[in-house]
Amino acid sequence: MASNRPAVRRGPPCQLTSQPKHTISVEEWEAKAPLGELETRSIAAIKAASERTPLPLKFSSYDAGPSRPTTPHAVQRNRPLPPGSLNSRPGTPLSGSRSVGLAAHAHALHPKQPIQTPQQFYDWFSLIDRSVAHSQEAHFRAHVANVSQHLEACDGLVDKIELVEGEVEGMIEGWRGVEEGGKSLKDACEKLLEERDKLLELTDEIGARLEYFQELEHATRMLNHPGESLVLQTDFLYMVERVDICIDYLNAHRHFREAEIYLFRYQQCMTRAMTLIKMYFVGSLRALSVDVSKRLSEKARTDRSIDVSPTAQMHLLYTRFKTVSSQLLPLLSELERRARSHPHELSALLEECHDAYFSARKSLLVGRITEEIKGFDPTRTELVELTRAGCGYLKQLCTDEYELYCSFFSSGENKLYQYLENLCDYLYDDLRPRILHEPRLTALCEVCTVLQALMVLDVSSVQDDDEDELESGSKRSHDDADELSLDLEISRRTRRTEGLGRLHISHLLQMVLQDAQTRLFFKAQSVIQSDIRYYVSKPEDLAYPDILVAAEKPTTAIENQEKASVSELFRLPSIEKQDTWYPTLRKTVWVLSQLHDFVKPAIFEDIAQEAISLCRQSLVAAAELMLVKAPLDAQLFLVRHLLLLKEVTQNLDLAQREGEASGSGAGSAGGMTDTLALMLSRTTSLLPDALFASLGMPRADESIKEAKHDIDHELRRACEAIIALCTDSITQPLHDWAVTPSSPDTAANLPSKPQAAARDISTAFERACTTELRAQAGRLRLYLEDARTITARVLLEHVRERIGDAYEAFWEAGSGRGLGEDVMSVPVVRRLLIDACA
Repeated sequence: MASNRPAVRRGPPCQLTSQPKHTISVEEWEAKAPLGELETRSIAAIKAASERTPLPLKFSSYDAGPSRPTTPHAVQRNRPLPPGSLNSRPGTPLSGSRSVGLAAHAHALHPKQPIQTPQQFYDWFSLIDRSVAHSQEAHFRAHVANVSQHLEACDGLVDKIELVEGEVEGMIEGWRGVEEGGKSLKDACEKLLEERDKLLELTDEIGARLEYFQELEHATRMLNHPGESLVLQTDFLYMVERVDICIDYLNAHRHFREAEIYLFRYQQCMTRAMTLIKMYFVGSLRALSVDVSKRLSEKARTDRSIDVSPTAQMHLLYTRFKTVSSQLLPLLSELERRARSHPHELSALLEECHDAYFSARKSLLVGRITEEIKGFDPTRTELVELTRAGCGYLKQLCTDEYELYCSFFSSGENKLYQYLENLCDYLYDDLRPRILHEPRLTALCEVCTVLQALMVLDVSSVQDDDEDELESGSKRSHDDADELSLDLEISRRTRRTEGLGRLHISHLLQMVLQDAQTRLFFKAQSVIQSDIRYYVSKPEDLAYPDILVAAEKPTTAIENQEKASVSELFRLPSIEKQDTWYPTLRKTVWVLSQLHDFVKPAIFEDIAQEAISLCRQSLVAAAELMLVKAPLDAQLFLVRHLLLLKEVTQNLDLAQREGEASGSGAGSAGGMTDTLALMLSRTTSLLPDALFASLGMPRADESIKEAKHDIDHELRRACEAIIALCTDSITQPLHDWAVTPSSPDTAANLPSKPQAAARDISTAFERACTTELRAQAGRLRLYLEDARTITARVLLEHVRERIGDAYEAFWEAGSGRGLGEDVMSVPVVRRLLIDACA
């Protein structure tokens, strides 16, 4: 039977979520839990009992019974029917006795009245037929009724589910409304909080900016009631700091309303505050100066015969001032800081403080300095002692004044040095005339030594202080803020005072040193002109070689010590025998050794070139005087002194030194030794240029411009003269015999026995080599001793080569005339020459 009920509308599935469960299939269940026979029967019984599922108790109203009466056979549906009951027709009526007994309980199908007509029978038969048909469809109607009950129960459940779903949807809608309302409320609250924070921040910013304007009232009120001790109050410096911060802030924010007016008023307050500091400092300094001057005067009047002790002076002039400085230093530091920040408004006040300080100190110290200088007795004291004592006193005085000044100020270095220079002028006024009129070159050098020693000590200490300051300065860091409140800015600002560093004594001594150097320069020029250029030789100055022979005697320790200073400067090999030098060379070396450390390099080079050039001219002039009596001694004298002068020139770096980069060259000892060894290993004749190259001299074609080149030129000429003097007297007879013509026209001019003449010449030659050449070699070594023995060896080598070449020409000429066996052979002669020069 089909149902006409509409399809049930189900609501949205429930949104509840649960954990997924593991399901077991029937096969797995059968495998894990097999059933026995007893279990199988039990399940069959349960199945049979549950074929008709009852409705829940709350739906029991649906079991009240069918709406229509059941058929008579309905009660017997579940019982077995007797045979013959399966007939579709009803049974016959019961007997009369039973019918009478059951009359009270007549069936509805029984006719109420006896059937009498066929029509009644047909009616009753139709009723029976309908009852039979109805009884045959009873189980269908029962099933339909059962299904109807289930449908009604399901409809009831669906209605309740729909009701619950409606309630749930209403609750969800309510929850969503509450959520949306809470979110709106939350957003509104957060917006209100943000607005409140912005208002608070704006209020703080306005308050922070107003602090820079409100400070004016406090500063004005404090400055309108000044007292003598206002600057000493703790709040005074704090107020000045706040005013300075307000000025900086308003300078950076001039676009604020009325910022210019407040800025002008703050600047007025700052000027008034700094003026109070200046007035207090000047007043305190004036009172202290008057008190100290009065006490010094009282002590002087009390003890007229006894000067005020240095301890009392130090106490009054320095200790008292340092005691006051501890109170004034913070105030002056504030004034210096403000003057650096606002130079146009406050620098004049700081200068007034500087002027007042220097004036007070100068009034107290001038008398003391004058008395100290008078105690030195400048008119009688030795210049060096006066310089040492006076500069030492000034150095201590300037150091004390510098330290005292630093205990008050940290700026004004230029004015401080002007003040110290004014104090030094009292000594310089007495010292300068003495320096400018000092005739002794050694005294001027000692004065420069004293001054340079003080300056060098000052420079070395300043360099150490600069390194320490650089190391500490590299560890500092600065962090500036853009806009901070007034109190925070004050707490973050540092109060470090920049010091003046260290006193530079060299600045104060520079003027005296320049005067001494200028006088030293002119005095050295005067000595060069008088003792070198216009020096007149004495007979004892030219007594060579007697001077060299006398110098072989041992010298005393004192003389060696005096010569060591010159030897250390010029590094001359034979400096210990400087008594054998010509006076002009000795004076040149002495003057240059005096000037080397006390004048500038450029000036020293000019005067050294002049001195060396004039010395060379004097040596040449002295050699020309000796040339008349002893030509060889004259040339050896000139070579000896020119070599010494050349070494002086090289050590002073007046010309470009050969081999400077490599450390060796033709002019160095190593270069001379190597060249000489090469020359001694050769057997052929040597060119004159090789000799001069070995001595570190240029070739003849090089330009001669400077003093060193002039020395090399003279040295070259003198060496050529020495070689000629040593060889000409020995080789001239050989040369004359060798070049004599052998033609028949001149045979009459030859001696009758040429062999005898050749033998005589050879014998005379041998005698000259053993006597004259040996004497000349000894004289060369006497003049050119020590390291210049190399020069003597080179000269003797050339002499031997020239004599050997001359004898070889003589022997070749004699061999052509048949005299080869009557004279000595060339190897024998060369060996003879080596022995003679050894």
